[in-house]
Amino acid sequence: MIRSQLWMSLLILFLVAPAAMAEDLPYVQHKNIIYAEPHGVALVMDVFTPTGESNGVGIVDVASGAWHSDRGKIRDHKRAQMYDIFGSKGYTVFAIRPGSITKFSAPEMLANLKQGIRWVKEHAAEYKIDPDRLGLVGASAGGHLACLAAVTAQNGEKSDGTEVKATAVFFPPTDFTMYGERPVDPKSNSRFGQIVRRLAFPNGIDGLSDEEIAAEVIKISPAKLAHDKAPPFLFIHGDADRAVPLQQSEVMVAALKEVGVPAKLIVKPGGGHPWLTIHEEVRVLADWLDGQLLEKTSE
Repeated sequence: MIRSQLWMSLLILFLVAPAAMAEDLPYVQHKNIIYAEPHGVALVMDVFTPTGESNGVGIVDVASGAWHSDRGKIRDHKRAQMYDIFGSKGYTVFAIRPGSITKFSAPEMLANLKQGIRWVKEHAAEYKIDPDRLGLVGASAGGHLACLAAVTAQNGEKSDGTEVKATAVFFPPTDFTMYGERPVDPKSNSRFGQIVRRLAFPNGIDGLSDEEIAAEVIKISPAKLAHDKAPPFLFIHGDADRAVPLQQSEVMVAALKEVGVPAKLIVKPGGGHPWLTIHEEVRVLADWLDGQLLEKTSE
């Protein structure tokens, strides 16, 4: 009798605990909201709305890793406490999945991401956020696409309607001409050469001149596209990252500073790709975005 009561108590705890935990979360997650349908393929995002008081600001989170945007990437960002931290601060987070390298090239993923940013701006009133105060975040491949979106929103005086007010990223690839200390050869059969070909040349490189190949690689290298109308940037990168060299953040910070754009790099000593305590740096990133996105009140 006692044993059966014990098992019943454990069963009730097992069933009730997840619901109780969900009630304690600082956000409500709305899954698989369709934001675009290129070629009849649905592209989706998850929206995390704060359970407490909203601060009226939205964050676009590029959910992509190794240029794959399956649902596991959102789970990774949950483990890093991204949505908990932003939700507790009152942000509404739009976790956009821009498609994967198995189907889309980098320019196509960029176009998908920009369509998602436009969707967020068009639905700003619905979510009670300011469309002119968006933050853009991402990590690794998501950081690459975030950087690329931020520096290509404006071309001279022309805007494509996807500007954001600030961009903060973890360990992003930014330069596909020089990766660490190695020049990149898109014609190479090395693993990285193959990745660059899939990102920049969905139709292959046969028949293209060296100049044409170099031009296409630059188009997907945000460090080569910096200009003075880009938003402020924060980079957080580990100095023990074996997947994306620290040089990739350093070169883009240098390019942004050269054209007068505020750019900050925080180096995580011993940090890999990522690291176990990355939630601590997520909070640093969120605090930096507070300073960029939240309106200052006069004393």
